[in-house]
Amino acid sequence: MKEYKCVIFDCDGVLVDSEVLGNQVFVDMANEHGAGIDISYAMQHFKGGFLNDSIKQVEAIIQKQLPLGFEKEYRQRSYELFSTHLKPVEGVEQVLSKLTVPYCVASSGPQEKIKRNLARAGLSSFFENNIYSCYDIGKWKPDPAIYLYASKSMGYSPDECLVIEDSFKGAKAATSGGFDVYGYTLLNEDPDFENEVTKTFEQMKELISLLKL
Repeated sequence: MKEYKCVIFDCDGVLVDSEVLGNQVFVDMANEHGAGIDISYAMQHFKGGFLNDSIKQVEAIIQKQLPLGFEKEYRQRSYELFSTHLKPVEGVEQVLSKLTVPYCVASSGPQEKIKRNLARAGLSSFFENNIYSCYDIGKWKPDPAIYLYASKSMGYSPDECLVIEDSFKGAKAATSGGFDVYGYTLLNEDPDFENEVTKTFEQMKELISLLKL
């Protein structure tokens, strides 16, 4: 089996159990404006992407613009929910504690959100400054830029790195950049996801054996 020199983790849904929480807030807010969508729709269409793209999708559904303060309110409401309900993804602490190669996080969220969520989940000490955000470079998944930026910053080429993802957009970003991707499928709602990844796993602790840790 190929031995990787660096592991790059997505954040939401891979390190912290935030996807269902965040998407439910988004669904509730979208439905307040007449979208008529549910959490399953959100997990398939919005998961892993740029918030502004999700907002545009909702605007297409309701055929009007959402209020200018929508994103700010979403951030506030989701932060409040995360502050009381956010947890690390089950098993991820064991994986991180056993990793012997360098690793980092690359996320679509703003730096503030990534750091706040890692802190809330008790994972900050694992990553320190190895945190890369799409907002740093102005390009979002499925564009491969964030993974190319993270790997270069860590000092490795794409073929030396493994990406851990839970969304189709994220997996597409990684594979189009030349990375192998292990897909975490526990909360997957997208039928295309498993076809986009190198290998799938359903429980985070499976990475311990997959990576021979």
